[in-house]
Amino acid sequence: MFKGFRSFLLRGNVVDLAVGIVIGAAFTAVVTGFVSAFLTPLVGVATGAVGDFTQKTFEVGGTKFPYGLFVNAVIGFVLVSAVIYFAVVVPVGKLQDRFEKSKPAPAAKVDCPECLSSIPAAATRCSFCTTEVAARPALPAQAQALQSH
Repeated sequence: MFKGFRSFLLRGNVVDLAVGIVIGAAFTAVVTGFVSAFLTPLVGVATGAVGDFTQKTFEVGGTKFPYGLFVNAVIGFVLVSAVIYFAVVVPVGKLQDRFEKSKPAPAAKVDCPECLSSIPAAATRCSFCTTEVAARPALPAQAQALQSH
């Protein structure tokens, strides 16, 4: 019983997931701190208001509605999302594009006239039914249309 549990815990994807969650929590704290310390006050300076809206309320029938908490949450969400996008998503996407190998274009294919199987356009014999097919050079427009399928 413990051997199976140990192999479950030591499986690569479980450990990777745990590490990702811990690093994500730490990164969340850093980004939230950055937004609270620098960006939210800048929003307050830009709007001419205080950077902290938590004290803003309105009252209806003796009940207070602290809409400032919601405003702070929305501003925080937008700013955290922007920081994550521009500081993490965009650079990682560019890095992946730089190191990702381009995949070769698939060979142009045509249908066998006898069995209707898809075979390479340059083939002289069908690999499925062994029928001889005339090798036909694909026109550039046909080759592009076939590659897009």
